[in-house]
Amino acid sequence: MLGVFLIWYSLSKVPLTELLAYFKNANYSWIILGMSFGLLSHLSRAYRWQFLLEPLGYKVRLSNSIMAVFAAYLINYTIPRAGEVARASVLTTYEDVPFEKGFGTIVSERIADLLVMVFIIAITLFIQFDFIYQFFVEKFNTLHIAIGLIVLSVLAFVGMNFIKSSKTTFALKIRTFVSGLLEGVLSIFKMKKKWAFIGHTFFIWSMYIAMFYVTSFSLTELDNIPFGAILIGFISASFSIAATNGGIGSYPIAVYAAFSLFAIPEAPSIAFGWIVWTSQTLLLVLGGGLSLILLPVFNKNRSVKISNNKDEV
Repeated sequence: MLGVFLIWYSLSKVPLTELLAYFKNANYSWIILGMSFGLLSHLSRAYRWQFLLEPLGYKVRLSNSIMAVFAAYLINYTIPRAGEVARASVLTTYEDVPFEKGFGTIVSERIADLLVMVFIIAITLFIQFDFIYQFFVEKFNTLHIAIGLIVLSVLAFVGMNFIKSSKTTFALKIRTFVSGLLEGVLSIFKMKKKWAFIGHTFFIWSMYIAMFYVTSFSLTELDNIPFGAILIGFISASFSIAATNGGIGSYPIAVYAAFSLFAIPEAPSIAFGWIVWTSQTLLLVLGGGLSLILLPVFNKNRSVKISNNKDEV
């Protein structure tokens, strides 16, 4: 429902006829290049997954890993986070990887992605510190900012002490989550191919940013857009994907909200958000659809072998 509302909201800002005009006049060479960067990120994610599975004793075929990743992306458009479950299930079905182990590797992946996202946010805050500081100074006076920071610091201190010492169910869950998070992070550094894993993780996110950046060249209205706006727009858009299934409706609004901080007009901002979202969604729908069709085909011989072995037994 939220996605439907946000679609209506974006179309109330930019009429459909005007939005279609932006699509018609866009430079599709840049859009295709952006889709290529997106494709590279997904292939890298599938390859990176193998680094987590190998220490568990499973040599998964790259083709199955790739199709599992694309199938997961497609399924996430229907039910939030169901894609991760489906992704682990694919390996259980076609590679005999126990579901809980496959799902555990996906959780470890998400931890690594979260850390890189935090790193990107930190870099953005560093690069755009003057702009962000000035923005808050204009919106709130310095005294209010100082009071807010003090209150947040006190709340954080009290909250951490409560979680550390409390025996309530909520506190125990938080401690368990944080402990698991740290364990997942440390496991990354203990794996045999940790540097390859870390390298692929940074490559994946570099491709995400590159995809977002080069696609901005498809609209002449966004010529000379500051790179700081690209970074803030990318971060905002990334979080929007969690708001609705695959960012439906929320993605262009998130881009518009970020770009508005830089006084970029709303029409090209929303149109750009729709262009990025549509192009990447098309890639994922095609890749995911083909993967769901081809998975049983590529694994047909293996299924026959398993069936024959059972008959012999």
